[in-house]
Amino acid sequence: MSKSGQSRIYLSPPHMGGEELKLVTEAFATNWIAPLGPHVDSFEKELASFVGSRHAAALSSGTAALHLALRLLGLKRGDEVICSTFTFSASANPIAYEGGVPVFIDSEASSWNMDPALLREELDACAATGRLPRAVIVVDLYGQSADYDSICEVCARYGIPIIQDSAEALGATYKGRKLGTQGTCGVFSFNGNKIITTSGGGMLVSDDAKLIERARFLATQARDPAPHYQHSAIGYNYRMSNVLAGIGRAQLRVLPERIEARKRNRSFYEAVLGEMPGIEFMPDSPHGQPNYWLTCITIDPAQFGATREDLRLAFEADNIEARPVWKPLHLQPVFAGCRVRGGTVSARIFERGLCLPSGSSMTDSDLARVCEIVKRVHRSSKPGSSRIRTAAMAVS
Repeated sequence: MSKSGQSRIYLSPPHMGGEELKLVTEAFATNWIAPLGPHVDSFEKELASFVGSRHAAALSSGTAALHLALRLLGLKRGDEVICSTFTFSASANPIAYEGGVPVFIDSEASSWNMDPALLREELDACAATGRLPRAVIVVDLYGQSADYDSICEVCARYGIPIIQDSAEALGATYKGRKLGTQGTCGVFSFNGNKIITTSGGGMLVSDDAKLIERARFLATQARDPAPHYQHSAIGYNYRMSNVLAGIGRAQLRVLPERIEARKRNRSFYEAVLGEMPGIEFMPDSPHGQPNYWLTCITIDPAQFGATREDLRLAFEADNIEARPVWKPLHLQPVFAGCRVRGGTVSARIFERGLCLPSGSSMTDSDLARVCEIVKRVHRSSKPGSSRIRTAAMAVS
């Protein structure tokens, strides 16, 4: 309990389905505790089947999957990789692991995802200089699809492979097809805050059998087939534990229910807050069906009467976790100096954007409590005050 006397409402906590302990117990009973084992094999097959990919490699994190994807696509020191700017730093960090150079592309307002027109401009400019990027990393932000017809068309024109960072978008679709399967390879995360979790873990999927075979090899310390420990390449300790894979298998079975629960959260918020002045919801992607991982809003302080940060602090005072949307990577100190095409759309969303509590275990009472804080902050605002005018100027 906090000083407010209220129990904590988290942004996106784990939500167990009931069978996880059974499968973990099975791992213990059979002594498959170390990485790899029957649960890993089954989890790879089951997830690949669910998303419609031919092959999958279960790994220690989504970041590990991105890193291996870049290695397998031949990224070398000094190579450029184009990446969505409106995302978590893990989308671009693996580029730096290999000495690559990120180039960031702004969002389109209709989905908050990579703007295909800006991507086309960047690739045309790269082609004109004779220096094309090694790959394009497209992020399916907050559980919804980018415009893959347009993105794939321009990438195919220049022969650029696409890595789909669908870490937040498991179960979402693009034109009826599951995300993660539109590019050369797709990446998923099972971190503790994702729509399903293995505590920590990720998956790399692809229709390219050799790519996934090589990913498994590199992820297992690149150990050559020999009776002794022999290594002809630098490898990584990136494979998923058999215990965690058991959790993942059980979580995958309830994924459709988790998507429906989060969709219900979004509908509840829209019904209560949708007509409130100054509040707009992240637009549903016109390209496919989201999984509604997080419900995000933007706040116009001039209309709402308070800033995004005012509201976040009000939530925290009531023991409710809410967070600003991702700070664009081209604004992050660690990527200072990296080239960006566009940038104003994602920067404006960041200044005003807030992620509301969106866990699939939220009750009507939880949702109502969140909405009441929003209404309370709005009611207590004084339009025309110096605080509001200052806040409005800061984000205009």
